[in-house]
Amino acid sequence: MDNRIIELISSALSLQPQQVGNTINLLEDGATIPFISRYRKERTGNLDEVQVQDISDKKQEYEQVEKRKATILHTIENQGALTTELQKTIENTFESNALEDLYLPYKPKRQTRGSKAREAGIEPLAKDIFNQKDIDTVTEAKKYISENFKNENEVLHGARDIIAEWINENKNAREITRKIFKKEAQVVSKVVKDKKEEGQKYTDYFDYSESLQKIPSHRFLAISRANNEGILRVKLEVEDERVINDLTPLFIQSRDKTGEELKTAIKDSFKRLIYPSIEREFMKEAKEKADTEAIKVFADNLKQLLLAPPLGNKRILAIDPGYQSGSKIVCLDQHGNLEHNETIYPHPPHKELKKASRKIASLANAYNIEAIAIGNGTASRETENFIRTKVNFDKEVQVFVVNEDGASVYSASSIAREEFPKYDVTVRGAVSIGRRLMDPLAELVKIDPKSLGIGQYQHDVDQKLLNQKLDQVVESVVNSVGVDINTAGKYLLIYISGIGRQQADNIEKYRNENGNFSSKEELKHIPKIGPKAYEQAAGFLRIKNPENPLDNTAIHPEAYHIVEKMAKSLDSNLKQLIENNELRNKIKPQDFVNDEFGLPTINDILKELEKPGRDVRGSMKTLTFSKNIFSIDDINEGMILPGIITNVTNFGAFVDIGIKENGLIHISKLADKYVSDPTEIVNLHQYVKVKILEVDRERKRIQLSFMGSF
Repeated sequence: MDNRIIELISSALSLQPQQVGNTINLLEDGATIPFISRYRKERTGNLDEVQVQDISDKKQEYEQVEKRKATILHTIENQGALTTELQKTIENTFESNALEDLYLPYKPKRQTRGSKAREAGIEPLAKDIFNQKDIDTVTEAKKYISENFKNENEVLHGARDIIAEWINENKNAREITRKIFKKEAQVVSKVVKDKKEEGQKYTDYFDYSESLQKIPSHRFLAISRANNEGILRVKLEVEDERVINDLTPLFIQSRDKTGEELKTAIKDSFKRLIYPSIEREFMKEAKEKADTEAIKVFADNLKQLLLAPPLGNKRILAIDPGYQSGSKIVCLDQHGNLEHNETIYPHPPHKELKKASRKIASLANAYNIEAIAIGNGTASRETENFIRTKVNFDKEVQVFVVNEDGASVYSASSIAREEFPKYDVTVRGAVSIGRRLMDPLAELVKIDPKSLGIGQYQHDVDQKLLNQKLDQVVESVVNSVGVDINTAGKYLLIYISGIGRQQADNIEKYRNENGNFSSKEELKHIPKIGPKAYEQAAGFLRIKNPENPLDNTAIHPEAYHIVEKMAKSLDSNLKQLIENNELRNKIKPQDFVNDEFGLPTINDILKELEKPGRDVRGSMKTLTFSKNIFSIDDINEGMILPGIITNVTNFGAFVDIGIKENGLIHISKLADKYVSDPTEIVNLHQYVKVKILEVDRERKRIQLSFMGSF
């Protein structure tokens, strides 16, 4: 890549050019971001995953700019207007708006008022006025009267139209306007006539104004949505005279008649050409900024959701609760395989409590159930209460309420049909609830993140950018956690660095034909997994009880010889080195540094040896909701209740308090101090105590304040 671009990226990200250059070389060589950040720290100068991703994003931005430059240069050259100086200026411009300003005079245009005047031959008069020659404008205009410009007034108007386009194409004029917009532009919204009743949820914005510079992303996206729905008219406003007064000295040196004509042209150019163009530019930038912030919130939530602790390989009875149609039950073995399914009817209108109770107890014994997963949708609290108070188990069985967002989406998906072709959507949905208790990550990767109930204006943001970012998050989490190659399904494997759909299918096929992998080396026998794919993937895969104990660690096989050297230096073996903390403490990291592996990698190896195969997600906790709260009718102002954070947005956090409706802790109620970012105080899945501030039963809205964590 061009060294100038490397310098620009390093400056923008406050990194050393060598770090940026080496990272770009690795990316261009096919290395993934998780692999680079984990196993190439010496090359990158110990950059973390976020920094490597930032470099990748900036690289793509500048590649787009370079493509645009090539198009612009080609277009201008075809017009015969490309000078050496202009070419050099374009080649040395790396900012999109500045590049478009340079291109504007040469950009192919549709028929305009100015082009009509030029076709009528009025351009010489326009030049004389623009250059403020000492002429009598009316007398000169008479020379240009024609069929389409029938008198001197029409001719002068045509000349001003030409001048207005020149002013619009002047990069200094546009830059002056941009500076004023940046500092002073106001977002102004007005309700469309006859749309008040239809747009009641947007009443706050019916007659609204706020600084573009200060408006938060969620508010801008709400206004934009209302504009797209035809409820509001939204525009950016600046003080016209303020801009015109700043533009005037740029063009006018004379106060004679040419100066007056020029002043009129400046006003017209600003109002008709410059203002709409710069407004579109700033609205686009504001939307992109709002999208980026909303996507970041979504991505942060998704990361926390995917990192939720797993219960592990337990035998699960999962319940998808319901009233009229009953509650669907499935029994799963410790690997998530479906062993049994049926429906019980413990709730109204059936109220078959005794029959349902006996059935649950019988299934728990028959399938050696260790935990029960209850979906948190309709009849969830009633089902939890039923299980805890009406069912007599022969042994202790843990009971969990599981967030079921997206389970119905999964149950109707092609993935679910492929996994359970003989079962209907109700069975598949219950299986999903049970499996996400065992291992949230393995189950949630099968579901479109936009269906998981954690977004903020997710349908209003750039969908391509959103999907790209969410894919990055899933890839990051899967690789940071690692995957057991002998138990992982292909929908989890495809997110492993270096593994695609074909390779994941081939791994499953190999397992089915040959049994479990006993070593990572076996991966090399899989079709489509060549040396590069193996290099990228091997460190993120795990094998339980392997031939080589290092195969159950995040240590990359390329560094196994380093660990063997450590063991040999202590007259030990790998097993003893992993199990004996005192032995490892004798190792001096600097003794094992070489040209290939530096201190960062050696320290990572030693850290991994402390807890080989450790799950970074931690252990699962349980939350018990208030026993007397089942619906919005049971809560009142002043109550203090337990809850769990289900979604974090820029304006606050939503909390499940054990009823159908989630409550909102507005950002202003998160602390006794100013909070700019809710994630400074709370995060997804955090167990909290909240106080009921206000209950709007008609609109099903609950306002909360944050009382602390537990």
